[in-house]
Amino acid sequence: MATKKTSAKKTSAKKTAAKKAPAKKIAAKKGAGKPPSRKSVSLTKEGKDPKGGLTAAGRKTYNDATGGHLQEGVKGKADTPEKKRRKGSFLTRHFTTPPGPVVKDGEPTRQALQAAAWGEPVPKTEAEEKKLAAKGRKLLAEAKE
Repeated sequence: MATKKTSAKKTSAKKTAAKKAPAKKIAAKKGAGKPPSRKSVSLTKEGKDPKGGLTAAGRKTYNDATGGHLQEGVKGKADTPEKKRRKGSFLTRHFTTPPGPVVKDGEPTRQALQAAAWGEPVPKTEAEEKKLAAKGRKLLAEAKE
C-alpha cells in the first residue's frame, strides 16, 4: 500500500508543478480573436411590417444603430444577377434550417411572414420551407453563371 501512496503523491506533485508553471505569452495580432459582437436593436411596432419584414423606418433604425446596409427585399422577379444573389441568399439562409415553427396558434409566425416580404408565398409546413430553401439555392447557382 505504501507504493500506491507515493505514486499518488508524485502524480499530484506533478499536477501542482504544472499549474504553477508560468504560461507562455503569445503575441496578439491586431484583429485576431473574437469577432466584434453584433449590436442588438429593439424595433418598435412602427418598424415592423405586419405583413412580414421591416418597414422603411425599421430598416433605417437598424442601419443607424448597427451601421448596416439593410435593403428592401426583392419582391418581383429576380431577373438580374444581383437580385438573384440577394433573394437566393435570403431564402437559403432563412429556410434551410428555420429556428422554429411556421405556424403558432393558427397564425403564421414572423419567421414565415418574411417570405411574403420577399414576394414569396408564406410557408405553412416544413415541406414548403424546404421548397423555398431549394429555390434559394437555385437562384444562387443561376447568379454565379
